[in-house]
Amino acid sequence: MSDESAQVAAAVAGELRLLDPEVRASRELAGELLDPEFVEVGASGRRYTYEQVLAELPDKPGASKNGPRYEPAGMTGVVLAPGLVQVTFEARLGDRRSRHSSLWRRRDEASGWRMYYHHATLVPPGVE
Repeated sequence: MSDESAQVAAAVAGELRLLDPEVRASRELAGELLDPEFVEVGASGRRYTYEQVLAELPDKPGASKNGPRYEPAGMTGVVLAPGLVQVTFEARLGDRRSRHSSLWRRRDEASGWRMYYHHATLVPPGVE
C-alpha cells in the first residue's frame, strides 16, 4: 500500500468509526477522533466546536444502538498534502439523505489521524 493510500485508508477508517453508534455515544471514543481545533458546519447550518460536538453527539441521531444508523455510501478520500486528507461521502439516516466532506489531519505519530473539519448538507427529496 502506498503512503497516500495508507493516509486515505486511515482517514476513511476514522470517518466510519465516527458513524458507529458506540463511538457517537462516548465522549471519550469520539474525542480520540476529533482534533482539538475541530469545527463542524452541520446540515442545519449551525457551527459547532470540538466541545459542543462532544457534549451533544451522544444525543444526536445515529448515537443509539437501537435507533436508526447512518448508512454511508460512495466514501472516497484524497490526500491534499502530507498529513491532510479530504473524505467525501453521502449518508442516509432514516429518510434523510446528506452529503458530507471532512478534513482529517495527522500532526504527529502520537495524536494519530483526527477530524479537523466537517461539513454536511441535506439533500432535498427528489434531488440526485
